[in-house]
Amino acid sequence: MKTWNTTIAIALLSTCAFADDSKMRTFTDDMAGRFGLGAIFGEPTGVSLKYFTTDTIAIDGGVGWSFKNNTDLHLHADVLWHRFDLFPVEEGRLPLYFGVGARFKIEENDKDRFGIRFPIGISYMFEHLPMDVFFEVAPILDLAPDTKGGFTAGIGCRWWF
Repeated sequence: MKTWNTTIAIALLSTCAFADDSKMRTFTDDMAGRFGLGAIFGEPTGVSLKYFTTDTIAIDGGVGWSFKNNTDLHLHADVLWHRFDLFPVEEGRLPLYFGVGARFKIEENDKDRFGIRFPIGISYMFEHLPMDVFFEVAPILDLAPDTKGGFTAGIGCRWWF
């Protein structure tokens, strides 16, 4: 446990030292070509991936498990558009994003579902730390095996490379 605490303390101190360097390029300067990997908690709970193709357009995806039934595997992929100018902040960036994508849910009872999702969310991107935290809601229209509406929601964070 002592080693774990020491590791966390060193990581936090390194982050603080990194954030105090005012001459460095900020994390949010150029997002095109950046890849983020993290976790999402909610519906679903699992892994979150995101890749910016331009400074305002990204492709994201998720692999997780549904809270509804512990055995349901949830996969989704979206194209997202970001509006960085709606919520000005003193440090970092706070974009609103929205998009369209697909969702595939593998259910234990062989009633796998495929549908369209329409995510909308907000993300806080730290200025000097390659990390973001986000909240999103995604209305869903399942098309197969039958038509059914619903939604997912989650909070999460990603580390950017």
